[in-house]
Amino acid sequence: MFYPQSIEEIQRVVVESHAPMVVRGGGTKPGLLNHNDSVTTIDLSDVSGILEYRPEECTFTALAGTRLNDIEEVLSDNDQWMPFDPPMVDKGSTLGGVLAAGLSGPCRYGFGGVRDFVLGISWVSGDGNLLNGGGRVVKNVAGFDFPKLMVGSLGRFGIITEITMKVFPQSQAFATLEWDCLNIEEAVKFMKLLSLSKIEFLALDIESNGIVRVRIGGIQNSLQKRLDSIARYKNGAVIFKDREESEKWSSLRNFCWLDDSCMLIKVPITPDIVCRLDSKLSHYEALRLYSVGGNVAWIGWMDSIVELDKILENLGLTGLLLLGEYNTPWLGTSAFDNVFAAKVKAALDPKNRFMSL
Repeated sequence: MFYPQSIEEIQRVVVESHAPMVVRGGGTKPGLLNHNDSVTTIDLSDVSGILEYRPEECTFTALAGTRLNDIEEVLSDNDQWMPFDPPMVDKGSTLGGVLAAGLSGPCRYGFGGVRDFVLGISWVSGDGNLLNGGGRVVKNVAGFDFPKLMVGSLGRFGIITEITMKVFPQSQAFATLEWDCLNIEEAVKFMKLLSLSKIEFLALDIESNGIVRVRIGGIQNSLQKRLDSIARYKNGAVIFKDREESEKWSSLRNFCWLDDSCMLIKVPITPDIVCRLDSKLSHYEALRLYSVGGNVAWIGWMDSIVELDKILENLGLTGLLLLGEYNTPWLGTSAFDNVFAAKVKAALDPKNRFMSL
């Protein structure tokens, strides 16, 4: 394993390495390092630090190895935040790691995912060159949108070194409502009803036991009126505010609900397939959370990973293994099975120094 101290050292390692390379940030998602071949691991934990922060412009630039909790602390001092709600912050996740894995938390529902907040990016290509895409300002339309291309690429196209993000002002107050539906089918129906309303939810999640959960935020003196309006949709709403409310969502995005023995898999889905997927998973030891309005399934898996691989493939779904061991981070159908991705890979990594698609 290499521990470069600078971007120049990263470039040198890329040029001199004879084995395919994988990149490690905070080590919070070891499942992404699963592979069959002998590889060179590059640890970016020392390539860290906030390079520039402009509160008045709502932007910051940081090195890839910068821990998200350090960034959140700086933003909080100026009443700003990253509304794509990055997961695993309390566990030591890094900015480059969450970008390369394409991970967002529950508030992606209301604000969009991590790819919607990336303004600029620098990365080391397969031939050791330092490349740049995007910029450091919000209004930037120059060239091909490389920043979004790199989101979720898992280091297959290059090693991300520097990222510029936009941020938002923090809401004055938050509140959460929970309903206990009879089962997952009723929960999905109610979730769809809420999603069609004119109310702007920050987050909308459901659990396999029938719990439906929504989050709102905004100005303190208008919050109660909105809560009363939402509560009319269904009797029995339980309301959470203040510290209890913030701790609930922190627990969710940091996956505190997982058992220590659980593997963790992210599966992009649609609301219409939630019940089918949950029916299959209910026959196994599996914890299930359906987030972002039923568009992302988080699965805590305790059985054979081969079984889950088959389930996802039969349903035409793709899973990303974040925690656990397998011969690949991908489960189910292929995530990179297209001509465009192969051409991009050939252009950015002509010598195949990074892991294959």
